[in-house]
Amino acid sequence: MMQVPSVVTLLLLAPNAHARLIENGTETIRHDDYIDTFELQNATLNVIRGWTQAIYANASNLNVSADSTILGTVVAQNGSNVAVDNSRITASGAYETGVTLLSSAAQINDSMISSADYHGLLVSKFTNSTDISTATVNGSVLVGATGGAVVTGGSALELVRSQSIGTGADSFGLRLESSAARASGSNISGGRNGIEMSFDRHAPGPNTLILDDSHVTGTTGAALLVDGARGQGAVANIEVRNGSTLTGGNGNLLEVKGGSTANMNIANSQLKGDVVVSSGSQAHLQLTDLASLTGRLENVSSLSLGEQSMWVMTGNSQVGDLRLADSTVKFGDSDAFYQLDLKSLSGQGTFVMGTDFAQGLTDFLNITGDATGHHDLLLTSSGTEPVNPGDVHIVHTGGGDAQFALVGGNVDVGAWSYGLRQDGNDWFLDPNNRTVSPGTRSVLALFNTAPTVWYGEMTSLRSRMGEIRHNGAAAGGWLRAYGNKYEVSGGDAGAYEQSQRGFSLGADTPLGEGQWLLGVMAGHSTSDLDLSRGTSGSVQSYYAGLYATWLDEESGYYFDGVIKANRLNNDSTVGLSDGRQAKGKYSTNALGASVEAGRHIKLDNDFFIEPFAQASVVTVQGKSYSLDNGLKAKGSHTDSVQGKLGVTVGRDFMLDDGSMLQPYLRGGVAHEFAKSNKVSVNNQTFDNNLSGSRVEVGVGVALTLSQNMQLHADFDYGQGKHVDQPWGANFGVRYSW
Repeated sequence: MMQVPSVVTLLLLAPNAHARLIENGTETIRHDDYIDTFELQNATLNVIRGWTQAIYANASNLNVSADSTILGTVVAQNGSNVAVDNSRITASGAYETGVTLLSSAAQINDSMISSADYHGLLVSKFTNSTDISTATVNGSVLVGATGGAVVTGGSALELVRSQSIGTGADSFGLRLESSAARASGSNISGGRNGIEMSFDRHAPGPNTLILDDSHVTGTTGAALLVDGARGQGAVANIEVRNGSTLTGGNGNLLEVKGGSTANMNIANSQLKGDVVVSSGSQAHLQLTDLASLTGRLENVSSLSLGEQSMWVMTGNSQVGDLRLADSTVKFGDSDAFYQLDLKSLSGQGTFVMGTDFAQGLTDFLNITGDATGHHDLLLTSSGTEPVNPGDVHIVHTGGGDAQFALVGGNVDVGAWSYGLRQDGNDWFLDPNNRTVSPGTRSVLALFNTAPTVWYGEMTSLRSRMGEIRHNGAAAGGWLRAYGNKYEVSGGDAGAYEQSQRGFSLGADTPLGEGQWLLGVMAGHSTSDLDLSRGTSGSVQSYYAGLYATWLDEESGYYFDGVIKANRLNNDSTVGLSDGRQAKGKYSTNALGASVEAGRHIKLDNDFFIEPFAQASVVTVQGKSYSLDNGLKAKGSHTDSVQGKLGVTVGRDFMLDDGSMLQPYLRGGVAHEFAKSNKVSVNNQTFDNNLSGSRVEVGVGVALTLSQNMQLHADFDYGQGKHVDQPWGANFGVRYSW
């Protein structure tokens, strides 16, 4: 504790024998006056651009301004007033404080107050006095070897855009003893601790500290230290506001010792550091207004987290009473595993917990007393398989009616997503309540998508026939753009949507004198997959192929055949249960062939009917790849064998300008025969079976503008057991030469 009475006695009595006395009057010292030591008794001294030595004021006024310098201590007592403006006070020697206030007041602006051997500023009172001191420091610097500033006995200090610095190895930036301080836009730092708060046995009472947009640093010790004295614990009420920071060289932003109590409210600030409370002491913390605290809490009595506030643990922690109000407790980084011990839990909040399922390690919430309220558990997802998910113990309580639930209802672990099981007062991952994980679904969907990509690129061979029917099988070139939407359900992949867009181009020439056309084609398509819950994929397809078309105009029989090879570049983005994303990509090849045969039958009034049959075979190269969260997938080759029967009905219209218009309707039934497309995810086998039938209908029009130019447009719809096509469209142009 500060020994103010004895120190002040030395300061006041020692210089009286040779100090220049000013009593009951006013005097002004300017730059060319003699440097002297002054004692003021009920007087006023003005120092204007002047130099003096120590000044001792009793019931007096001291005004120092205009770049003046005091080479010694300033002591003001018994209702004195000190005003320092744009000046410097420099003290040195044992117990020589830059400025000492005893039941007095000071206003310090744009100045430096320093002591080479003691405190920069002391704000206090005599032991037997009830009159406190106050000091306002604006835009100034307080520097002392033992401490920047000391406030005792119920006195008060306000720092505005100022600095309070302790320079010695064991120094503090600010010390409070049963007193108050407020810092706004200021910096406080000490060689050991930033701010120390203790107990004044001569004027007992709590300490009040308000930090507003201010920064406190303890170079080798704690940012804030609350410590008792002579067996008496201290009490500190602390407000940390508006972006203030606390930095402890030993990692502690707050230490509470000696049977003391600290009540700290953190508002709109993001603090990093530990809170360490010794046995017999207490700390009560409250976070409000989007505040966050990153650190370990040791023996904290209570913690209250307001709406959208967060505590991020950096080690095992102990808190007595934890109260949450739509707030978050995060158990550190996902690769570190901590235990939080609570005596009680209430409110509503989210616990973000890291888990290494491959090793059976997890963060653990241990509540020895009652737990109430509704709380969410956001567990870290993983692409690796758990050792034994039934053994992953997440929460224990001593009783109460608390409810715990996984965010989103499950957690993604390897190939599966697991639910939560309550067993009495304990909560575990439930190995018997699992579904296919989004990562697995994305893997299965990508392996399944290749055939629909291939078929979508083929559009309809009927469109090719519409283009050549009226041109006498002349050589030519063509271009078409298309789009398709598929809705896939069934198989272990679950349900997903596929949207495709692309283009094809080609050229063909007749063979001999017959009606055979032989052509080459190439193109590109993009397919986007939506698997919901933030999981998506895409397939970039590049392809080339050969086709042949034959039409016998006399009988109406036709035949179309296509063989096409694809290069498929696949990538997926997986939305995981913990809000993160996993990504993966791979490339593979596909090869397929399709044949269609039918007959064009002319009816009266230029109507026609065209029954047809189609068969297609596609095989996609197997591939192994992994997501960046550790999920490993291996797919054998994917096959599709599809047959289709249908009929087209239309009519030819000869227009006045000589062009030909051919609208038509088409209907058919397609069936997928391939039943087994196995995929391995983390060495677990899944089935991509999408076999089944579907009904297809379409409408289109072919328009022959001239002998050389033909246009066409087609629109399709399909509905089936596993694959629906809400819409499909393609538009094309052909030019014959």
